[in-house]
Amino acid sequence: MNLYAHAESNTRKTWIYLTGFFVFVIAIGWVASYILGSQVILWFAVILSIVMSAGSYWFSDKLVLKMSHAKPIEKRDNPELYRIVENLSITAGLPMPRLYVIADAQPNAFATGRNAKHAVVAVTTGLLEKLERVELEGVLAHELSHVGNKDMLISTIVVVLAGVIAIVANFIFRMTLFGGIGGRENRGGHPIIFVIGIVALIIAPIAAQMIKLAISRKREFLADASGALLTRYPDALARALEKIAANPHQLKSASDATAHLYFASPFRGKEGKSWIHRLFMTHPPVQDRIQALKGIRI
Repeated sequence: MNLYAHAESNTRKTWIYLTGFFVFVIAIGWVASYILGSQVILWFAVILSIVMSAGSYWFSDKLVLKMSHAKPIEKRDNPELYRIVENLSITAGLPMPRLYVIADAQPNAFATGRNAKHAVVAVTTGLLEKLERVELEGVLAHELSHVGNKDMLISTIVVVLAGVIAIVANFIFRMTLFGGIGGRENRGGHPIIFVIGIVALIIAPIAAQMIKLAISRKREFLADASGALLTRYPDALARALEKIAANPHQLKSASDATAHLYFASPFRGKEGKSWIHRLFMTHPPVQDRIQALKGIRI
């Protein structure tokens, strides 16, 4: 039985969101082309999103590993870690990923790579030191579930599209300040539509960020469920979440660009619980994830 078959409906919904996101990029490009009086802007937005998505697909793993200061390891460097990942990969029907270690006291991990054949799993030294074997298996099963659920590709596309919207919006504001390309007056456009377009460009990067984070949080819940099914021990993953959330260490290499990739938020002291803060969280609240895991019956 394919352990990831249960994820098909959720994956379908995510791709619907991604399609809507791409349409959103085109809509922003259209608004920008209207304001500046040039259809070139619309084509620029579409082509930029495609080029950046392709580039990120091929090179994002190398960039993430460099930013996180991860170092590759072989089986001889940590036989136990290698055996755990190897056994989980066989069970999940996935190729053995390359393994990396980050020298950092915070227990955490992430998966990256453009597909299952080129997947990478990175763990911190803190994760290896502070978790029991079954808890470590739970975390690694979660990361391998990201690989099986194709979350790495999805997250790359989402990040790129959000970045394109921010770039286009910033470009339009700069051009508007300097008189634009075609100028609204030269087109005879209605001033109300022009104002609405400007407001849309102000809101667009915020909306794009919220969509990106909402998809990221959804995929974390899905990876938790898939990981629990893989190990058949959801309580171990719940315990790992509790230990990781309680650890006070900041991840030294953490950044807003890579935070969404990690098993748990790498930032400490920024996990506010207000509803407005939750909209901008890279991960679901830990207690929500633990509650969901405890509701799983294997």
